[in-house]
Amino acid sequence: MTIVELDERLARDSYPIAELPLCQLRLMDDARFPWLLLIPRRSGVSEFYELDEADQHQLWHEAAEVGHMLKTLAEGDKLNVASLGNMVPQLHVHLVARRHGDEAWPGPVWGHGKARPYDLDALAAMRDRLLAQLDALTL
Repeated sequence: MTIVELDERLARDSYPIAELPLCQLRLMDDARFPWLLLIPRRSGVSEFYELDEADQHQLWHEAAEVGHMLKTLAEGDKLNVASLGNMVPQLHVHLVARRHGDEAWPGPVWGHGKARPYDLDALAAMRDRLLAQLDALTL
């Protein structure tokens, strides 16, 4: 497995869940929203098009599979998928399961209100739920 230094903000604001074929999967530390990050293990990449073609396909395959799993698990109404990079240049993809009437609906989750960190029990429960579902995916 390739070791890539994780941007300090991504490390500070999220928890590791699993290592996928291309990406590290992390859970954002904001219990208001079911919110995952996919972070490709490739050094010096800040834009999707900087990945080689095989990695581009793998990233979007992982995003589709994990995103569908998250939306189903969270009983979401809409899956938001984004790669912004304005604040953190390291390439990462946000997957957020949204529900009608959630705290930020229908606007974006970024910059909306104050994050509500997971308590240890809720974090462990969410991690266990995610890991149980990940086993069924074809990545």
